[in-house]
Amino acid sequence: MSEAITPFRIDVPQSQLDDLHRRLDDTRWPDGVTGVGWAQGIPLGYTRELVRYWRTTYDWRAQERRLNTYPQFRTEIDGHAVHFLHVRSAEPDAMPLILTHGWPGSIVEFLDVIGPLTDPIAHGGRAEDAFDVVVPTVPGFGLSGPAIGWSTSRAARAWAELMRRLGYERYAAHGEDTGAAISRELAVIDSEHLVALHVTMIASATVTSETADLDDPAERQALQLAQRAQYELGAYAILQATRPQTLSYALADSPVGQLAWIVERFKDWTDSADVPEDAVDRDTMLTNVMIYWLNGTAGSSARYYYEGAATWGKPEPAIEVPVAVAVLPYDLGVPVRRIAERSHNIVRWTEFDRGGHFAAMEEPDLITDDLRATFRDYRR
Repeated sequence: MSEAITPFRIDVPQSQLDDLHRRLDDTRWPDGVTGVGWAQGIPLGYTRELVRYWRTTYDWRAQERRLNTYPQFRTEIDGHAVHFLHVRSAEPDAMPLILTHGWPGSIVEFLDVIGPLTDPIAHGGRAEDAFDVVVPTVPGFGLSGPAIGWSTSRAARAWAELMRRLGYERYAAHGEDTGAAISRELAVIDSEHLVALHVTMIASATVTSETADLDDPAERQALQLAQRAQYELGAYAILQATRPQTLSYALADSPVGQLAWIVERFKDWTDSADVPEDAVDRDTMLTNVMIYWLNGTAGSSARYYYEGAATWGKPEPAIEVPVAVAVLPYDLGVPVRRIAERSHNIVRWTEFDRGGHFAAMEEPDLITDDLRATFRDYRR
């Protein structure tokens, strides 16, 4: 296997965009119940308007140019071509930091934090807080392309190898959603090189009716969020964990289906009032959808749920790597520190008053500041 790292540039053939436009024009729309908002899923009226914008106003080529302003590369790891951004800081003592997205996210989650992290002086920070930033696309997602047999542990092994190839002997990691699980696995398998970890989610630290301290108001609220996530918002996870192949036929064939499946998550999991755009930029959200659609990764990204389902609810191996947790109130369930400390070396716990699941996309300033503060003590 070659360890070569080759430059990469996004250049989607016009035929793919023409095919997308044809499919959008030929959408077969379902009926819909009026007056129920999002209670039965993404509303028909909102979806039709969003698709109209996607078809007539959204500019993929502009988004493509934006993405191509970042240095991008591919390298083969464990038999798969892994795509990643690698943005080096001009500061000589910059700390290497690997940022990992989750589902249904992508590298676009981190675009607004790359500048502040790599060039802090230009964004109101200090030179000593600079990072070299690595943003890989998880195999089976987006620009890394479809993949079979990948799990969070396998991806973590790939990340350890990627950082070795880039010449980083000491590095830090941040992850959101599936990216948090991958980053945690890094702390298990590469603790010799991973100096500290920052996450927005610890699945094992979500309370249940058996583990919650019902005398604690914060834990009662966390339990309510966890139960809503399980019983109201969790159908997507059960489907992806049990029948990802069946789901993939619909999402791979219908761009509106792919959009609806992702955009509903942006409504349910963000700090939004009426529509997802209350919390995230519309064009950025559509670019995230496009990355799934253009690369045909609906099914392979969903299979991470299938691969991981066997370990749901089981104890995780304890880790000694220092862990910082950023808790955002509108995330899909929130961790409880008391439970997290059972298997994590918690060194920082920050509870914010705004923001949701797509933390770096929704609240880039909060996440940037928390990353700077977290890793300040772990630099040489």
